[in-house]
Amino acid sequence: MKLSRRVSWFLLAFGVWSWVIWVTFAKNLWKDGSGLAFDDAGNPTAYFWVHLALAVTSFILGTAVGVIGFRGVRASRNK
Repeated sequence: MKLSRRVSWFLLAFGVWSWVIWVTFAKNLWKDGSGLAFDDAGNPTAYFWVHLALAVTSFILGTAVGVIGFRGVRASRNK
């Protein structure tokens, strides 16, 4: 399958964007002081675990999409 240069750059940018957004979200989740992520004893809540799973899944998918985009960009430059 061949990707156009435009699609390749879009996928690469999406992968980078995904990492920027979800790293920021994970940092904010870890520092949460509202009581949603951690209970009064400092233990993680279900909210924390669900959102951590979302962040990890997004890291994996963002990485996969970014790698596909990177390979497409690299292949388009070798022509």
